[in-house]
Amino acid sequence: MKLNVLLVRFLVWRMKYISNNNFTLILSGIVGLVAGLAAVTLKESVHYIQAVLNKYIYTSGFDFLYLFYPLAGIVLTMVVAKYVLKEKLGHGITQILFVISKRSSIVKRSMMYSRMLTSAITVGFGGSVGLEAPIVVTGSAIGSNLAQLTHLNYKKRTLLIACGASGAISAIFNSPIAGVIFAIEVILTDVTINKFIPILLSSVTGSLVSLALLGDDLLFSFKLKDPFLAEHVHYYIFLGIACGIVSVHFTRLTYVIERLIKKVTNDWSRAVVGGIGVALIVLTFPPIYGEGYATIKQLLNGNDDIIFNNSLIYEGTDKTLVIIMLLFAILVVKPVASALTIGSGGSGGIFAPSLFMGGIAGYLFAKTVNFVLPITISTSNFTLVAMCGVMSGVLHAPLTAIFLIAEITGGYELFVPLMLVSAISFITISYFEKHSLYTKSLIEKGDLIQHDKDRQVLSLMKVNKIIESDLLTIKYDAKLEDMIKLIKKSKRNIFPVLNYDGGLEGIITLDDIREKMFDEEARKKIIVKEVMQLPPAEVHPDDSMQTVMNKFEVTQAWNLPVIDEGQYIGFLSKSRIFNAYRNKLINQDKE
Repeated sequence: MKLNVLLVRFLVWRMKYISNNNFTLILSGIVGLVAGLAAVTLKESVHYIQAVLNKYIYTSGFDFLYLFYPLAGIVLTMVVAKYVLKEKLGHGITQILFVISKRSSIVKRSMMYSRMLTSAITVGFGGSVGLEAPIVVTGSAIGSNLAQLTHLNYKKRTLLIACGASGAISAIFNSPIAGVIFAIEVILTDVTINKFIPILLSSVTGSLVSLALLGDDLLFSFKLKDPFLAEHVHYYIFLGIACGIVSVHFTRLTYVIERLIKKVTNDWSRAVVGGIGVALIVLTFPPIYGEGYATIKQLLNGNDDIIFNNSLIYEGTDKTLVIIMLLFAILVVKPVASALTIGSGGSGGIFAPSLFMGGIAGYLFAKTVNFVLPITISTSNFTLVAMCGVMSGVLHAPLTAIFLIAEITGGYELFVPLMLVSAISFITISYFEKHSLYTKSLIEKGDLIQHDKDRQVLSLMKVNKIIESDLLTIKYDAKLEDMIKLIKKSKRNIFPVLNYDGGLEGIITLDDIREKMFDEEARKKIIVKEVMQLPPAEVHPDDSMQTVMNKFEVTQAWNLPVIDEGQYIGFLSKSRIFNAYRNKLINQDKE
């Protein structure tokens, strides 16, 4: 109680002495700080779990113990999510986008820690997913809840969600520019200078926290060794097309596998089936174990023997050909492992898998070119550029991909090929898939509307909030004379006609009875049912406002009844909807 009193006093003081814009800037710095701390905590927690598990493998002498770790991690994550946190996991960034679109940017308080806990277990035990999406969810939840605590409106809550996402990405990769662009490209749909500055502050703060606590111990980093050669530009063009195709493969196969695994309705069975599936894939292709950054780093350094570690596949006489075939096989099955990990109950994101797929694709491309043609192209450069290309395609975030790879390589020498491959990959996947993995399911369900202000505002309106229930009703077998009494009391010109079970039989307007109501003999003889008319359409309380407006447009009516399971609830009027729409529009445009 004392805390609430102190909070109220602080907010009153704040309103007197600190402007809304300045207060938002202060909060954005706080969100970036906390998101940065959360990112560092998650990364260190995962590394600690991995170190403990690897130590146990070393002391036990059982090299293939790691095959059982993903299964244990998925089952443990499912137990924690279902029985402790009581949450459904899935794709975290998709959930954040849904909250912004349909929940007024109000993120549950538990999401400030739930994704950190569950993803630490899943990834620490070798689940084939990444940490980036969970930490973005954590940062976004921190931003939303801080905004709720300080009683900020929808616009500011959404802005602080973006600040949290920006700070999280910036901290986990030490890439402040990529953090800003990710927040703008993926989380927000429209940006003004008032939004850009807080996101920038949050990103810088998150990066500083990471540098102060981790130094050079980043999630992924690499120093360029080879220069970009303009005479290889045509190879980069082909690489861009290849990255687009890999992105399509990743996106579509992920959807297919997640749908299949979710057909196993029992949570325990689904977790076991998914865990066993991941274990079998890891048994055949060990590089798929975990996030995969260690494998990519080895490939960047030219050590492709890493893909044979703990593998059942041996190098053979023609090592290069075996490596090419093995890398291609990894590209094919990696989406299966990631989708099984998430779909069966694990916690993680597709950020790291898309970078891993890109790294494998780029190294495979360069290795194949060097093997087939009498030329040598840089395997490290093509690996890095392809990471950008696949990430651009899968996430539909080309600018984020470009600046992320540029920042984690410590320079902009590859900027031209990064831009070229990112653009070509994005164009290629856009031909087959118009939406990213994050947004596709939401857009198909109508839960996310992009680049359409009218539909965005309508999506925020709920039928049950604007139902008019003050209309006076009359029974279908009443006399017209009884209705005259209602007309004297009512301020409306429409009257619902009900049966004795509460169902709607029809409606009567003053125009329907205007001539008869002044005929005293007719009033005593005519029954209401004889003069009522059927409504041109009915509305259900769960209908979207877009559906409701379509019904109004088709029927050209000004009023439509709301019916729920045969029971009359009330009426919707165009005038009430227009008024609510206007208020929503005004509130949305407030800064």
